[in-house]
Amino acid sequence: MSEWKLKRSWRQIKNQIKTKWSELTEDDLYYEEGKEIELVHRLEQKTGKSREDIVDYLNHLSFISDLKLRA
Repeated sequence: MSEWKLKRSWRQIKNQIKTKWSELTEDDLYYEEGKEIELVHRLEQKTGKSREDIVDYLNHLSFISDLKLRA
């Protein structure tokens, strides 16, 4: 289980993610509350980055707080 809290609007965060990884589509960046692990998984697949790298970057954007992902 994970605890995620948006600290800013998803639109702002999504724009920053898209700036970093311009190859991502709107579908790749679809966010639905309660399905955060699916978002991280999509980002892993599309960017080739590790789960840790993705989570660190999202934390950097103030997307989440106290993230704890379990496989």
